[in-house]
Amino acid sequence: MLKKLLKAVSGKSKAPTNTPPKQQSKSTADTKKPAVAKTSTANKGSKPANTTAKTNGPQHAAGREKHEHKRTKANAVVEAPWDISQFKVEPEEGKTRFHDLDLPDSVMQGIHKLGFTYCTPIQAESLPAALRGRDTIGQAQTGTGKSAAFLLTILNRLLTNVPAERFASEPRALVIAPTRELVMQIGKDAEGLAKYTGLNVLTVVGGMDYEQQRKVLRDEVVDILVATPGRLIDFMRSQDVFLDQIEVLVLDEADRMLDMGFIPDVRRIVRSTPPKDERQTLLYSATFNYDVRILIDQWTKDPHQVVIEPEQVTTDRVVQKCYLVAESDKYRVLEQVLNEEKPERCIIFANRRDLTRNLCDKLNKHGHVSVLLSGEVAQQKRVRTLERFRDGHVNILVATDVAGRGIHVDGVSHVINYTLPEDPEDYVHRIGRTGRAGAMGVSISLVSEDDAFVLPDLEKYLGMKLELTQP
Repeated sequence: MLKKLLKAVSGKSKAPTNTPPKQQSKSTADTKKPAVAKTSTANKGSKPANTTAKTNGPQHAAGREKHEHKRTKANAVVEAPWDISQFKVEPEEGKTRFHDLDLPDSVMQGIHKLGFTYCTPIQAESLPAALRGRDTIGQAQTGTGKSAAFLLTILNRLLTNVPAERFASEPRALVIAPTRELVMQIGKDAEGLAKYTGLNVLTVVGGMDYEQQRKVLRDEVVDILVATPGRLIDFMRSQDVFLDQIEVLVLDEADRMLDMGFIPDVRRIVRSTPPKDERQTLLYSATFNYDVRILIDQWTKDPHQVVIEPEQVTTDRVVQKCYLVAESDKYRVLEQVLNEEKPERCIIFANRRDLTRNLCDKLNKHGHVSVLLSGEVAQQKRVRTLERFRDGHVNILVATDVAGRGIHVDGVSHVINYTLPEDPEDYVHRIGRTGRAGAMGVSISLVSEDDAFVLPDLEKYLGMKLELTQP
């Protein structure tokens, strides 16, 4: 009522819903209501969407009214006419097709455009429950399609529950992830899958243009917001974003967020969304430790749990080599490896920023073309660096573990561990950058006396003995 009164006084216009084309959505016909708050019709077993705007006092309502914005055009890509008959995938025993999930046609067109046909195991086991609106916890190795699982759930929910009215600063779905690279990758995946839906995706991370991100939040209707916790908190403080209309909340790599000290921020973010019985909550990660599982109980309601156990922690598509070297000989051995292996595209990992910086400089001085990716590199430069690496302009990327979970680049032939990580999980994520999409990859670790201390825990985690050889 307060927002309605303020609207009457200010005389500003509402933002009409950007309803997708009728043939692309399974939504029932919308009945527009005079209330300023958005309303939804729950379909396909989804949880009831919020029908009344929740406010945190007059300042909250006034701030939101001030940012009210009218959407002027649909965001769906217009191409040649497309229908589901153009996307043929034959049924195959033991596999789940995306056709079997009753997704809106606009989503299926995005899936078709990206070349997906059958669901991965984590998608096949988690999507049926998630698409019905049930809270879901999915655990699977990196690179197994977890992002697509929660993004398809979001798209289905937003397209089948269409609110009567929308406002700027009020996203309907929120995805939180711990690193900038991972957030950028999720945002890119979301834009690909949502390309034909008319839904808006916004990615907000630190190190990028703050005012540009703020302007989009204030002036445009955002459907899906993908964010790092720190930058999202900044926008919450300045009242440029309100989370009380969130219908789907996704926490990706929650264990990593705990390790990086983000949990207090995540707690604050979750408290700003609707109660857990009024939103759908999805958590996907490679691992869930004890502390995260306690938080899961607080944040979810009767979740469907899916655990995809790998046959082994590391993939058979990656050949693992470990060379026993003296610390003083590491760079010489690295040069020898690069000259003999001649990697098509290589990522070299080290544990410290200063080490990666010195290593990158040294490689360039010795005739190699390498670029640096670490936390001290400005975000815009990191994006450009990844694009140069992805496009093949440079073939050696020197990185800290900030990139371990966020780089998704096809064609990485080699991963070199200049130093072994202290956390065994980081080793798995590092070597998981190669051997992707069915290709073979090579992992080479340079193990000095300092690295030897982490070997026992690493071998225990891998469930295998790493054979050390002389280079």
